Amino acid sequence: MQNINHLRALEGELARTIKGIDRVQAARVHLVLPERPLFSRDKIEPSASIVLRVRGALEAQQVRAIRHLIASAVNGLKPQRVSIVDEAGRLLADGSATDDPAAAGASDERQAAFERRLKEQIESIVSSVVGPGRARVQLSADFDFNRITETFDRFDPEGRVLRSSQTREETTATASSEAPASVSTELPGATPTAPNGTPRDQSRKSEETVNYEISRSTKTEVTEGGRVKRISAAVLVDGSYGKNDKGDVVYQPRSKEELDRIGALVRTAIGFDQKRGDQIEIVNLRFAEAPAALIAEPAGWLSFLQFTKDDIMRAIELVVMGLLGLVVVLFVVRPLVRRIVTPEEPRLPAPAPQLPAAGTATAPQPETSVPTVTSQTAKMIDMAQVQGQVHAQSIQKVGELAERNPHETVAIVRQWLQDNPA
Repeated sequence: MQNINHLRALEGELARTIKGIDRVQAARVHLVLPERPLFSRDKIEPSASIVLRVRGALEAQQVRAIRHLIASAVNGLKPQRVSIVDEAGRLLADGSATDDPAAAGASDERQAAFERRLKEQIESIVSSVVGPGRARVQLSADFDFNRITETFDRFDPEGRVLRSSQTREETTATASSEAPASVSTELPGATPTAPNGTPRDQSRKSEETVNYEISRSTKTEVTEGGRVKRISAAVLVDGSYGKNDKGDVVYQPRSKEELDRIGALVRTAIGFDQKRGDQIEIVNLRFAEAPAALIAEPAGWLSFLQFTKDDIMRAIELVVMGLLGLVVVLFVVRPLVRRIVTPEEPRLPAPAPQLPAAGTATAPQPETSVPTVTSQTAKMIDMAQVQGQVHAQSIQKVGELAERNPHETVAIVRQWLQDNPA
């Protein structure tokens, strides 16, 4: 029961905090806090679901703020595990517990938010030139949500470093095994002579091995999804209106120079990139609904009498607040002040009628109306009489019981005397 009360209190406080956010009228929070079983290595993560009743539509930033608010208030809860639904059944945030924005369905929201932001920027800057409501903007942006990972390896032959060096030398020499031929060696009985040992062939070999470490740099680039591939914008601009000599409204198209200046402003506002393939088209056409009439701006003291819609609404609010205050003063404050200031007249009890003495004749007197006593004293007297009757009936019943059961009554009295000897 304590755990359930703690969970309900936490849900109630979170719902009360969420209702403090703008455009949120009511909120209902459901928390799932699983308990970890004994002797278990796996831990179940908590989750939360929120139902909102909103006024209008919530922005993406407000939805993310609510998710992070709930995650920060609950131990172990992640923002991805919080799902939010409005009263119409529209899913504002998916609690799929994934960090991939494309899988969470945020790609369409990101694209729509980007297009809406650029459209508002274009309408704001164009309306400041041609006038409010005199421009229509349609914008489309193509996004690439593919995630690309590229790895580059670069070798620099000039930046080499000695890694190892090895040198090997070999020398080879061979001697002749035959003695030189002469006359003394050919005579009979001559002693053969040994070879003189002079080398006949000699070779020398030298080998050197050197290993160099070539400098290498590795670069990894990760391109996240959501890149703008192309922007297309169409801007429709209304012309200007003026009056001719007869006082009629005449439509005048805008000049090419003015349209070029508007186009330059639009390109700068959206970050136009020709290499990316962006396209902007600005067309001047007459709108179907032309202004009803051109009213000259008042000059002098009449300019102070021009009220806007906000001024009129503010005046209505002040008038309504004043009427409510007047009603409160007349029907609430005034009676209270009058009751406090006016002293309350004391009410005297009516005198009791005098009974005539025995044996004396009394003259008939005219009938007089006795006022009804409704004071507090009379009420207290009535209550005392009722209580006295109740006590009398109780005493009578006790007496009857004592008469019927005398032995039991004596035993009870003796027991009272033993319990309270004083």
